[in-house]
Amino acid sequence: MTPPIRPDHPIRHWFSGLVEASFQTRVGLCDPSLTDYLVGMLTEFIHVERINALPDGSGRHIDDLSGMLYEIEKERDPQRDARLRELHRHIGDYTLFWTGVYPENLRRMHRRHDRDELVSYFEQGKRSYGIASHLSDDTGEPPRRVLEILSEEFETCAYGLGLVRKEWESGGSSIIPITIDPK
Repeated sequence: MTPPIRPDHPIRHWFSGLVEASFQTRVGLCDPSLTDYLVGMLTEFIHVERINALPDGSGRHIDDLSGMLYEIEKERDPQRDARLRELHRHIGDYTLFWTGVYPENLRRMHRRHDRDELVSYFEQGKRSYGIASHLSDDTGEPPRRVLEILSEEFETCAYGLGLVRKEWESGGSSIIPITIDPK
């Protein structure tokens, strides 16, 4: 897997400006912890393998929501709560990313994975963030409060991420990255 993009990388600053402008001015969610979390998610999901980061039992990466939900059902790790928290958080991120940034791809994804047609990305995203928040505390990363906000405001966050995409497509930011080098 590719290494994480460093904290001072220009792409992270670019996303930060876009997310803060969209969420604070147009959406009305002014929580710095939430916007920092969303910037981190967008930055990490630049690499497709991070979107589909959950491995199945054979080591292959799961690329559909139904497969991710199945992994949760068969989870037998002795440290189950920590693992379930991460699985649910990833499912929340996955559903938020697709419903907010690229909702037009959901139809194509559903055709490719018939079983995902039966799952509501909005409902599952809210549910997964809610479960992850119950398995968290405020000392973890991200803190429980951020996961609660993501669950309660899932639709609003998806809308805000759609605004972020429109802004980057229109070139509305003066901080435009030239390369995406994780070093």
